[in-house]
Amino acid sequence: MSFHDVEKASTTAGLPLSAGLAPLIENAAVEKHPRALDARSLLICALCMAVAAVVTVVARLLVSLIGFVTNLAFYGRISGDLVSPAGHHLGLWVVLVPIVGSVIVGFMAKYGAKAIRGHGIPEAMEQILTNESRIPVRMTFLKPLSAAISIGTGGPFGAEGPIIATGGALGSLFGQFIHVSAHERKVLLAAGAAGGMTAIFATPFAAVLLAIELLVFEFRPRSFVPLILSVLVAMAMRPLLFGVAPVFNVPILPPATPDMLMTYALEGLALGVFSILMTKSVYHIEDLFEKLPIHWMWWPAIGGLVVGIIGFIAPNTMGVGYDNIDRILSGQFVGTALGVFCLLKFVSWSVALGSGTSGGTLAPIFTIGGALGVLLGQGLGAIGLAVDLRMAALVGMAASFAGASRALFASILFAMEITGQFNTLLPLITGCVAAFLVSAFAMKTTIMTEKLSRRGTHVPGEYVPASAPHR
Repeated sequence: MSFHDVEKASTTAGLPLSAGLAPLIENAAVEKHPRALDARSLLICALCMAVAAVVTVVARLLVSLIGFVTNLAFYGRISGDLVSPAGHHLGLWVVLVPIVGSVIVGFMAKYGAKAIRGHGIPEAMEQILTNESRIPVRMTFLKPLSAAISIGTGGPFGAEGPIIATGGALGSLFGQFIHVSAHERKVLLAAGAAGGMTAIFATPFAAVLLAIELLVFEFRPRSFVPLILSVLVAMAMRPLLFGVAPVFNVPILPPATPDMLMTYALEGLALGVFSILMTKSVYHIEDLFEKLPIHWMWWPAIGGLVVGIIGFIAPNTMGVGYDNIDRILSGQFVGTALGVFCLLKFVSWSVALGSGTSGGTLAPIFTIGGALGVLLGQGLGAIGLAVDLRMAALVGMAASFAGASRALFASILFAMEITGQFNTLLPLITGCVAAFLVSAFAMKTTIMTEKLSRRGTHVPGEYVPASAPHR
Protein backbone atom coordinates (compact mmCIF):
# COMPACT_ATOMS: atom_id res chain seq x y z
CA MET A 1 0.00 0.00 0.00
CA SER A 2 1.37 3.40 -0.92
CA PHE A 3 2.11 5.94 1.77
CA HIS A 4 -0.15 9.04 1.85
CA ASP A 5 0.72 12.21 3.71
CA VAL A 6 -2.63 12.88 5.37
CA GLU A 7 -1.91 16.53 6.05
CA LYS A 8 -0.81 17.21 2.47
CA ALA A 9 -3.95 15.53 1.19
CA SER A 10 -6.06 18.21 2.84
CA THR A 11 -7.45 20.94 0.59
CA THR A 12 -7.35 23.46 3.42
CA ALA A 13 -5.03 24.10 6.35
CA GLY A 14 -5.21 21.26 8.84
CA LEU A 15 -6.47 17.71 8.44
CA PRO A 16 -9.10 16.36 6.06
CA LEU A 17 -12.51 15.40 7.45
CA SER A 18 -11.44 11.76 7.42
CA ALA A 19 -7.90 10.42 7.21
CA GLY A 20 -9.25 7.59 5.07
CA LEU A 21 -10.20 10.12 2.36
CA ALA A 22 -6.56 11.08 1.78
CA PRO A 23 -5.95 8.56 -1.06
CA LEU A 24 -9.25 9.54 -2.71
CA ILE A 25 -8.41 13.24 -2.62
CA GLU A 26 -4.94 12.54 -3.91
CA ASN A 27 -6.19 10.41 -6.83
CA ALA A 28 -8.82 12.99 -7.76
CA ALA A 29 -6.03 15.57 -8.18
CA VAL A 30 -7.97 18.16 -6.22
CA GLU A 31 -6.12 21.46 -6.24
CA LYS A 32 -5.13 22.13 -2.65
CA HIS A 33 -4.87 25.88 -2.65
CA PRO A 34 -6.50 27.08 -5.87
CA ARG A 35 -5.73 30.56 -7.20
CA ALA A 36 -7.74 32.44 -9.78
CA LEU A 37 -4.65 33.03 -11.93
CA ASP A 38 -0.96 32.16 -11.74
CA ALA A 39 2.20 32.48 -13.82
CA ARG A 40 1.03 29.69 -16.10
CA SER A 41 -2.16 31.64 -16.75
CA LEU A 42 -0.12 34.61 -17.94
CA LEU A 43 1.63 32.40 -20.48
CA ILE A 44 -1.74 31.15 -21.81
CA CYS A 45 -2.99 34.74 -21.98
CA ALA A 46 0.04 35.72 -24.07
CA LEU A 47 -0.47 32.74 -26.38
CA CYS A 48 -4.18 33.56 -26.80
CA MET A 49 -3.31 37.12 -27.75
CA ALA A 50 -0.85 35.83 -30.35
CA VAL A 51 -3.49 33.46 -31.72
CA ALA A 52 -6.00 36.30 -31.98
CA ALA A 53 -3.53 38.47 -33.89
CA VAL A 54 -2.91 35.71 -36.44
CA VAL A 55 -6.62 34.87 -36.73
CA THR A 56 -7.55 38.50 -37.41
CA VAL A 57 -5.15 38.58 -40.36
CA VAL A 58 -6.52 35.23 -41.57
CA ALA A 59 -10.07 36.62 -41.31
CA ARG A 60 -9.09 39.51 -43.57
CA LEU A 61 -7.53 37.08 -46.04
CA LEU A 62 -10.63 34.87 -45.98
CA VAL A 63 -12.96 37.79 -46.72
CA SER A 64 -10.69 38.87 -49.58
CA LEU A 65 -10.59 35.31 -50.90
CA ILE A 66 -14.39 35.10 -50.83
CA GLY A 67 -14.50 38.39 -52.71
CA PHE A 68 -11.95 37.13 -55.24
CA VAL A 69 -13.90 33.91 -55.95
CA THR A 70 -17.20 35.82 -56.17
CA ASN A 71 -15.84 38.39 -58.61
CA LEU A 72 -14.19 35.73 -60.74
CA ALA A 73 -17.16 33.33 -60.77
CA PHE A 74 -19.97 35.83 -61.34
CA TYR A 75 -18.33 38.82 -63.02
CA GLY A 76 -15.20 37.44 -64.68
CA ARG A 77 -12.92 40.02 -63.07
CA ILE A 78 -10.01 40.00 -60.66
CA SER A 79 -10.83 41.76 -57.38
CA GLY A 80 -10.78 41.01 -53.67
CA ASP A 81 -13.69 43.31 -52.82
CA LEU A 82 -16.62 41.57 -51.15
CA VAL A 83 -19.60 41.90 -53.49
CA SER A 84 -23.02 40.31 -53.82
CA PRO A 85 -23.57 37.78 -56.63
CA ALA A 86 -27.03 39.29 -57.16
CA GLY A 87 -25.82 41.79 -59.79
CA HIS A 88 -24.51 39.17 -62.22
CA HIS A 89 -25.53 38.99 -65.91
CA LEU A 90 -25.07 35.25 -66.40
CA GLY A 91 -28.73 34.47 -66.96
CA LEU A 92 -29.58 30.78 -66.69
CA TRP A 93 -25.87 29.89 -66.69
CA VAL A 94 -25.77 31.05 -63.08
CA VAL A 95 -27.19 27.66 -62.08
CA LEU A 96 -23.87 26.04 -62.96
CA VAL A 97 -21.73 28.28 -60.74
CA PRO A 98 -22.75 26.80 -57.34
CA ILE A 99 -22.58 23.29 -58.81
CA VAL A 100 -18.97 23.77 -59.92
CA GLY A 101 -18.02 25.22 -56.53
CA SER A 102 -19.73 22.37 -54.70
CA VAL A 103 -17.99 19.71 -56.80
CA ILE A 104 -14.63 21.27 -55.89
CA VAL A 105 -15.57 21.27 -52.19
CA GLY A 106 -16.65 17.61 -52.47
CA PHE A 107 -13.26 16.64 -53.90
CA MET A 108 -11.48 18.63 -51.18
CA ALA A 109 -13.50 16.83 -48.50
CA LYS A 110 -12.80 13.36 -49.95
CA TYR A 111 -9.11 13.79 -50.65
CA GLY A 112 -8.23 16.45 -48.08
CA ALA A 113 -10.28 16.36 -44.87
CA LYS A 114 -13.86 15.18 -44.44
CA ALA A 115 -14.20 17.54 -41.45
CA ILE A 116 -14.40 20.59 -43.76
CA ARG A 117 -18.01 19.59 -44.44
CA GLY A 118 -20.65 21.45 -42.46
CA HIS A 119 -20.51 24.69 -40.53
CA GLY A 120 -17.46 23.99 -38.38
CA ILE A 121 -18.63 24.67 -34.83
CA PRO A 122 -19.92 21.13 -34.13
CA GLU A 123 -16.65 19.75 -35.48
CA ALA A 124 -14.67 22.01 -33.14
CA MET A 125 -16.90 20.95 -30.24
CA GLU A 126 -16.28 17.30 -31.07
CA GLN A 127 -12.50 17.75 -31.03
CA ILE A 128 -12.76 19.46 -27.63
CA LEU A 129 -14.93 16.75 -26.12
CA THR A 130 -13.31 13.66 -27.63
CA ASN A 131 -9.80 14.49 -28.83
CA GLU A 132 -8.32 16.89 -26.23
CA SER A 133 -8.89 19.85 -28.61
CA ARG A 134 -6.49 18.47 -31.23
CA ILE A 135 -7.62 19.64 -34.67
CA PRO A 136 -5.64 18.30 -37.66
CA VAL A 137 -3.14 20.79 -39.09
CA ARG A 138 -4.60 20.55 -42.60
CA MET A 139 -7.88 22.00 -41.34
CA THR A 140 -6.21 25.39 -40.83
CA PHE A 141 -6.01 25.93 -44.58
CA LEU A 142 -8.56 23.49 -46.06
CA LYS A 143 -11.51 24.91 -44.08
CA PRO A 144 -11.09 28.57 -45.13
CA LEU A 145 -10.23 27.60 -48.70
CA SER A 146 -13.25 25.32 -49.06
CA ALA A 147 -15.52 27.93 -47.44
CA ALA A 148 -14.24 30.66 -49.77
CA ILE A 149 -14.99 28.47 -52.79
CA SER A 150 -18.41 27.48 -51.46
CA ILE A 151 -19.52 31.00 -50.50
CA GLY A 152 -17.78 32.67 -53.44
CA THR A 153 -19.67 30.48 -55.92
CA GLY A 154 -23.02 31.44 -54.40
CA GLY A 155 -23.33 29.28 -51.29
CA PRO A 156 -25.92 30.94 -48.99
CA PHE A 157 -23.56 31.18 -46.01
CA GLY A 158 -21.72 33.85 -44.06
CA ALA A 159 -17.98 34.17 -43.53
CA GLU A 160 -18.20 34.08 -39.74
CA GLY A 161 -18.83 30.32 -39.31
CA PRO A 162 -15.78 29.23 -41.32
CA ILE A 163 -13.51 31.81 -39.69
CA ILE A 164 -14.67 30.69 -36.23
CA ALA A 165 -13.77 27.13 -37.22
CA THR A 166 -10.48 28.26 -38.76
CA GLY A 167 -9.63 30.35 -35.70
CA GLY A 168 -10.30 27.35 -33.50
CA ALA A 169 -8.04 25.21 -35.70
CA LEU A 170 -5.25 27.80 -35.45
CA GLY A 171 -5.60 27.95 -31.67
CA SER A 172 -5.45 24.17 -31.51
CA LEU A 173 -2.38 24.23 -33.76
CA PHE A 174 -0.62 26.60 -31.34
CA GLY A 175 -1.53 24.24 -28.52
CA GLN A 176 -0.07 21.25 -30.34
CA PHE A 177 3.26 22.91 -31.14
CA ILE A 178 3.68 24.20 -27.59
CA HIS A 179 3.56 21.92 -24.55
CA VAL A 180 0.23 22.68 -22.89
CA SER A 181 -2.46 20.67 -21.11
CA ALA A 182 -5.70 19.60 -22.78
CA HIS A 183 -7.60 22.33 -20.91
CA GLU A 184 -5.12 24.99 -21.94
CA ARG A 185 -5.35 23.81 -25.55
CA LYS A 186 -9.12 24.13 -25.30
CA VAL A 187 -8.76 27.73 -24.18
CA LEU A 188 -6.40 28.44 -27.10
CA LEU A 189 -8.91 26.90 -29.50
CA ALA A 190 -11.73 29.00 -28.05
CA ALA A 191 -9.56 32.13 -28.15
CA GLY A 192 -8.95 31.60 -31.86
CA ALA A 193 -12.67 31.15 -32.48
CA ALA A 194 -13.58 34.25 -30.44
CA GLY A 195 -10.90 36.30 -32.17
CA GLY A 196 -12.21 35.24 -35.56
CA MET A 197 -15.80 36.19 -34.73
CA THR A 198 -14.63 39.54 -33.37
CA ALA A 199 -12.64 40.24 -36.52
CA ILE A 200 -15.68 39.65 -38.73
CA PHE A 201 -18.47 41.25 -36.69
CA ALA A 202 -16.72 43.58 -34.19
CA THR A 203 -18.72 41.98 -31.36
CA PRO A 204 -16.08 41.11 -28.73
CA PHE A 205 -18.35 40.45 -25.76
CA ALA A 206 -20.68 38.22 -27.78
CA ALA A 207 -17.63 36.36 -29.12
CA VAL A 208 -16.39 35.65 -25.59
CA LEU A 209 -19.82 34.41 -24.50
CA LEU A 210 -20.22 32.27 -27.62
CA ALA A 211 -16.86 30.63 -26.88
CA ILE A 212 -17.88 30.01 -23.27
CA GLU A 213 -21.33 28.66 -24.13
CA LEU A 214 -20.38 26.44 -27.08
CA LEU A 215 -16.69 25.58 -26.68
CA VAL A 216 -15.27 26.04 -23.17
CA PHE A 217 -18.35 24.97 -21.15
CA GLU A 218 -17.16 26.76 -18.02
CA PHE A 219 -16.94 30.24 -16.57
CA ARG A 220 -13.82 30.87 -14.50
CA PRO A 221 -10.89 33.32 -14.74
CA ARG A 222 -8.49 30.77 -16.22
CA SER A 223 -10.81 30.56 -19.21
CA PHE A 224 -12.52 33.92 -19.67
CA VAL A 225 -9.54 36.21 -19.00
CA PRO A 226 -7.52 34.79 -21.94
CA LEU A 227 -10.66 34.98 -24.09
CA ILE A 228 -11.20 38.64 -23.22
CA LEU A 229 -7.59 39.48 -24.02
CA SER A 230 -7.84 37.68 -27.36
CA VAL A 231 -10.91 39.63 -28.49
CA LEU A 232 -9.33 42.89 -27.36
CA VAL A 233 -6.39 42.17 -29.66
CA ALA A 234 -8.76 41.38 -32.52
CA MET A 235 -10.69 44.61 -31.90
CA ALA A 236 -7.47 46.64 -31.81
CA MET A 237 -6.32 45.20 -35.14
CA ARG A 238 -9.70 45.23 -36.87
CA PRO A 239 -9.74 48.92 -37.94
CA LEU A 240 -6.38 48.43 -39.67
CA LEU A 241 -7.63 45.48 -41.70
CA PHE A 242 -11.38 45.99 -42.07
CA GLY A 243 -11.86 49.72 -41.54
CA VAL A 244 -14.02 51.42 -38.95
CA ALA A 245 -17.42 51.13 -40.68
CA PRO A 246 -19.95 48.92 -38.85
CA VAL A 247 -20.88 45.61 -40.44
CA PHE A 248 -24.60 46.43 -40.31
CA ASN A 249 -26.32 49.79 -40.58
CA VAL A 250 -28.87 49.71 -37.76
CA PRO A 251 -31.23 52.67 -37.30
CA ILE A 252 -31.71 54.38 -33.94
CA LEU A 253 -34.32 52.40 -32.03
CA PRO A 254 -36.54 53.96 -29.33
CA PRO A 255 -36.99 52.33 -25.91
CA ALA A 256 -39.62 49.60 -25.82
CA THR A 257 -42.83 50.16 -23.91
CA PRO A 258 -44.28 47.43 -21.65
CA ASP A 259 -46.84 46.64 -24.36
CA MET A 260 -44.04 46.17 -26.89
CA LEU A 261 -42.18 43.84 -24.55
CA MET A 262 -45.23 41.59 -24.46
CA THR A 263 -45.24 41.58 -28.27
CA TYR A 264 -41.57 40.63 -28.40
CA ALA A 265 -42.20 37.84 -25.87
CA LEU A 266 -44.87 36.40 -28.16
CA GLU A 267 -42.50 36.78 -31.09
CA GLY A 268 -39.81 34.92 -29.15
CA LEU A 269 -42.17 32.04 -28.38
CA ALA A 270 -43.00 31.69 -32.08
CA LEU A 271 -39.34 31.84 -33.05
CA GLY A 272 -38.54 29.19 -30.45
CA VAL A 273 -40.90 26.87 -32.30
CA PHE A 274 -39.30 27.88 -35.60
CA SER A 275 -35.81 27.16 -34.25
CA ILE A 276 -36.92 23.60 -33.49
CA LEU A 277 -38.39 23.16 -36.97
CA MET A 278 -35.25 24.65 -38.51
CA THR A 279 -32.95 22.28 -36.65
CA LYS A 280 -35.05 19.23 -37.46
CA SER A 281 -35.33 20.29 -41.11
CA VAL A 282 -31.58 20.59 -41.58
CA TYR A 283 -30.91 17.17 -40.10
CA HIS A 284 -33.87 15.59 -41.90
CA ILE A 285 -32.40 16.83 -45.18
CA GLU A 286 -29.03 15.43 -44.12
CA ASP A 287 -30.72 12.07 -43.45
CA LEU A 288 -32.25 12.11 -46.94
CA PHE A 289 -28.81 12.66 -48.46
CA GLU A 290 -27.51 9.71 -46.43
CA LYS A 291 -30.00 7.48 -48.26
CA LEU A 292 -28.78 8.45 -51.73
CA PRO A 293 -27.05 5.61 -53.66
CA ILE A 294 -24.06 7.81 -54.53
CA HIS A 295 -20.84 8.70 -52.70
CA TRP A 296 -21.13 11.61 -50.25
CA MET A 297 -18.51 13.47 -52.27
CA TRP A 298 -21.23 14.24 -54.85
CA TRP A 299 -23.89 15.38 -52.40
CA PRO A 300 -22.71 19.03 -52.35
CA ALA A 301 -23.21 19.14 -56.14
CA ILE A 302 -26.89 18.30 -55.63
CA GLY A 303 -27.10 21.00 -53.00
CA GLY A 304 -25.36 23.36 -55.42
CA LEU A 305 -28.00 22.62 -58.04
CA VAL A 306 -30.74 23.68 -55.62
CA VAL A 307 -28.77 26.81 -54.68
CA GLY A 308 -28.30 27.65 -58.37
CA ILE A 309 -31.97 27.19 -59.29
CA ILE A 310 -33.14 29.29 -56.35
CA GLY A 311 -30.39 31.81 -57.11
CA PHE A 312 -31.69 32.17 -60.65
CA ILE A 313 -35.17 32.91 -59.27
CA ALA A 314 -33.97 35.11 -56.37
CA PRO A 315 -30.32 36.22 -56.85
CA ASN A 316 -30.19 37.89 -53.43
CA THR A 317 -30.40 34.47 -51.74
CA MET A 318 -26.83 33.66 -52.84
CA GLY A 319 -23.59 34.59 -51.14
CA VAL A 320 -22.85 36.18 -47.77
CA GLY A 321 -25.97 38.34 -47.80
CA TYR A 322 -25.06 40.94 -45.17
CA ASP A 323 -26.84 43.50 -47.35
CA ASN A 324 -30.05 41.51 -46.86
CA ILE A 325 -29.70 41.86 -43.09
CA ASP A 326 -29.31 45.63 -43.54
CA ARG A 327 -32.54 45.78 -45.55
CA ILE A 328 -34.40 43.68 -42.99
CA LEU A 329 -33.20 45.77 -40.05
CA SER A 330 -34.27 48.97 -41.85
CA GLY A 331 -37.92 47.96 -41.55
CA GLN A 332 -38.46 48.69 -45.27
CA PHE A 333 -38.22 45.08 -46.50
CA VAL A 334 -41.70 43.77 -45.62
CA GLY A 335 -44.76 41.89 -46.84
CA THR A 336 -44.98 39.29 -49.57
CA ALA A 337 -41.57 40.08 -51.04
CA LEU A 338 -39.93 39.45 -47.67
CA GLY A 339 -41.95 36.27 -47.14
CA VAL A 340 -40.89 34.83 -50.50
CA PHE A 341 -37.26 35.76 -49.88
CA CYS A 342 -37.34 34.20 -46.40
CA LEU A 343 -38.76 30.91 -47.72
CA LEU A 344 -36.33 30.65 -50.63
CA LYS A 345 -33.33 31.56 -48.45
CA PHE A 346 -34.31 28.91 -45.93
CA VAL A 347 -34.69 26.19 -48.58
CA SER A 348 -31.42 27.14 -50.28
CA TRP A 349 -29.45 27.24 -47.02
CA SER A 350 -30.92 24.12 -45.41
CA VAL A 351 -30.43 21.97 -48.54
CA ALA A 352 -26.90 23.28 -49.08
CA LEU A 353 -25.93 22.69 -45.44
CA GLY A 354 -27.61 19.29 -45.35
CA SER A 355 -25.72 18.24 -48.47
CA GLY A 356 -22.44 18.51 -46.57
CA THR A 357 -20.82 21.44 -48.28
CA SER A 358 -18.59 23.88 -46.39
CA GLY A 359 -20.50 26.78 -44.89
CA GLY A 360 -21.81 28.47 -41.75
CA THR A 361 -25.00 28.98 -39.78
CA LEU A 362 -24.78 32.37 -38.07
CA ALA A 363 -25.50 34.77 -40.95
CA PRO A 364 -28.22 32.57 -42.54
CA ILE A 365 -30.00 32.16 -39.19
CA PHE A 366 -29.75 35.91 -38.56
CA THR A 367 -31.13 36.61 -42.04
CA ILE A 368 -34.00 34.14 -41.88
CA GLY A 369 -34.77 34.91 -38.25
CA GLY A 370 -34.76 38.65 -38.87
CA ALA A 371 -37.12 38.22 -41.80
CA LEU A 372 -39.47 36.07 -39.73
CA GLY A 373 -39.30 38.64 -36.95
CA VAL A 374 -40.56 41.34 -39.32
CA LEU A 375 -43.32 39.09 -40.67
CA LEU A 376 -44.41 38.16 -37.14
CA GLY A 377 -44.26 41.82 -36.17
CA GLN A 378 -46.54 42.71 -39.05
CA GLY A 379 -48.97 40.00 -38.04
CA LEU A 380 -49.00 40.99 -34.37
CA GLY A 381 -49.32 44.65 -35.34
CA ALA A 382 -52.31 43.81 -37.53
CA ILE A 383 -54.22 42.53 -34.48
CA GLY A 384 -53.52 45.71 -32.56
CA LEU A 385 -50.36 44.90 -30.60
CA ALA A 386 -47.66 47.56 -30.27
CA VAL A 387 -44.54 46.75 -32.28
CA ASP A 388 -41.59 48.42 -33.99
CA LEU A 389 -40.72 46.36 -37.11
CA ARG A 390 -37.06 47.29 -36.86
CA MET A 391 -36.86 46.00 -33.30
CA ALA A 392 -38.91 42.97 -34.30
CA ALA A 393 -36.27 42.19 -36.92
CA LEU A 394 -33.46 42.49 -34.37
CA VAL A 395 -35.31 40.33 -31.84
CA GLY A 396 -36.02 37.82 -34.62
CA MET A 397 -32.32 37.53 -35.44
CA ALA A 398 -31.24 36.99 -31.87
CA ALA A 399 -34.15 34.81 -30.74
CA SER A 400 -33.76 32.43 -33.70
CA PHE A 401 -30.10 31.86 -32.88
CA ALA A 402 -30.81 31.58 -29.15
CA GLY A 403 -33.42 28.90 -29.81
CA ALA A 404 -31.37 27.00 -32.38
CA SER A 405 -28.00 27.05 -30.60
CA ARG A 406 -29.00 27.71 -26.94
CA ALA A 407 -26.17 30.25 -26.81
CA LEU A 408 -28.53 32.56 -24.94
CA PHE A 409 -26.17 35.21 -23.63
CA ALA A 410 -24.13 35.38 -26.84
CA SER A 411 -27.33 35.88 -28.86
CA ILE A 412 -28.46 38.79 -26.69
CA LEU A 413 -25.08 40.48 -26.58
CA PHE A 414 -24.44 40.00 -30.30
CA ALA A 415 -27.62 41.79 -31.32
CA MET A 416 -27.01 44.59 -28.83
CA GLU A 417 -23.39 45.03 -29.89
CA ILE A 418 -24.19 45.39 -33.60
CA THR A 419 -26.62 48.18 -32.73
CA GLY A 420 -24.52 49.86 -30.05
CA GLN A 421 -27.80 50.79 -28.36
CA PHE A 422 -28.65 49.96 -24.75
CA ASN A 423 -32.36 50.45 -25.52
CA THR A 424 -32.36 47.10 -27.29
CA LEU A 425 -31.38 45.08 -24.22
CA LEU A 426 -34.83 44.51 -22.66
CA PRO A 427 -36.56 43.51 -25.92
CA LEU A 428 -33.66 41.16 -26.72
CA ILE A 429 -33.74 39.54 -23.29
CA THR A 430 -37.51 39.11 -23.55
CA GLY A 431 -37.50 37.56 -27.00
CA CYS A 432 -34.40 35.40 -26.55
CA VAL A 433 -35.42 33.96 -23.19
CA ALA A 434 -38.85 33.08 -24.60
CA ALA A 435 -37.27 31.31 -27.58
CA PHE A 436 -34.77 29.56 -25.32
CA LEU A 437 -37.52 28.27 -23.02
CA VAL A 438 -39.48 26.76 -25.91
CA SER A 439 -36.40 25.18 -27.45
CA ALA A 440 -35.00 23.83 -24.17
CA PHE A 441 -38.28 22.22 -23.13
CA ALA A 442 -39.19 20.76 -26.52
CA MET A 443 -35.82 19.63 -27.92
CA LYS A 444 -32.97 17.78 -26.21
CA THR A 445 -30.30 18.79 -28.72
CA THR A 446 -29.49 21.92 -30.74
CA ILE A 447 -28.40 22.68 -34.27
CA MET A 448 -24.84 22.55 -32.91
CA THR A 449 -25.11 19.34 -30.87
CA GLU A 450 -27.52 17.08 -32.78
CA LYS A 451 -24.72 15.73 -34.97
CA LEU A 452 -22.57 14.98 -31.90
CA SER A 453 -25.45 13.34 -30.07
CA ARG A 454 -26.00 11.02 -33.03
CA ARG A 455 -22.37 9.97 -32.77
CA GLY A 456 -22.73 9.19 -29.08
CA THR A 457 -20.81 12.22 -27.82
CA HIS A 458 -22.11 13.79 -24.61
CA VAL A 459 -22.21 17.60 -24.74
CA PRO A 460 -22.29 19.43 -21.37
CA GLY A 461 -25.45 21.42 -20.82
CA GLU A 462 -24.29 23.31 -17.74
CA TYR A 463 -21.24 25.37 -16.78
CA VAL A 464 -19.73 23.11 -14.16
CA PRO A 465 -16.16 21.98 -13.36
CA ALA A 466 -14.96 18.99 -15.33
CA SER A 467 -14.86 16.87 -12.17
CA ALA A 468 -18.46 17.60 -11.20
CA PRO A 469 -21.06 14.96 -12.07
CA HIS A 470 -23.52 15.77 -14.85
CA ARG A 471 -27.14 15.22 -14.08
